[in-house]
Amino acid sequence: MDGNGRWAQRRSLPRTAGHRAAETAVIDVIEAARAAGVEWLSLYAFSTENWNRPGTEVEFLMRLVRRVVRKHAPLLLARGIRCRFLGVTDPRIPRELTQDFDDLAALTADNRGMTLTVAFDHGGRRDIVEAARSLIRSGTLADEVTEQFFADHLPFPDTPDVDLVIRTSGEQRISNFMLWQVAYAEWIFPEALWPDFRAPDFLACLHTYRHRDRRFGGVPARTNGDPS
Repeated sequence: MDGNGRWAQRRSLPRTAGHRAAETAVIDVIEAARAAGVEWLSLYAFSTENWNRPGTEVEFLMRLVRRVVRKHAPLLLARGIRCRFLGVTDPRIPRELTQDFDDLAALTADNRGMTLTVAFDHGGRRDIVEAARSLIRSGTLADEVTEQFFADHLPFPDTPDVDLVIRTSGEQRISNFMLWQVAYAEWIFPEALWPDFRAPDFLACLHTYRHRDRRFGGVPARTNGDPS
């Protein structure tokens, strides 16, 4: 969800105004995804690298996220959305916010309408390192490690591989997001800044995705291996 700062800058507003405006886009996309039948939706809210931002901005984001979580918990429960939080290991996260995350996850644990994963204090490299450490601690032999066995040691191993990544604002980079899971994801880079991104934009991305030819390193079946 990229472009909050630029959205604010173009309006001669502080960066915090862009983060505040992003709330509407978050709820709009969640609702659109659920209505479209999306079963798994992940939102990249705060990366391990975002701790390098000015302290005042980080503090604002912590307060904002806490308010958003508490405000929209009843809606998420009513919509049958299961909420999970990927990351959340840094001790700098306020204890009250961590508790809000835990409370929302527990509140919605039995929901089956859609799984919403919020990546907060998330880093794809860190997840891979932690999975490797878990394998080592368990005494797993090198020859026993398969891709699936390794994936089982990642956070939330029931999460399927990512089909589609949408990165708003036109930026075209991975930014350490779910590195293992996006190995064969399709990517779309809409120019809209995140606070301006709405349900029609999200549905347009889904439409584009549905028309992609996903070969996973192979060739279309109709060619029967014929390069011509």
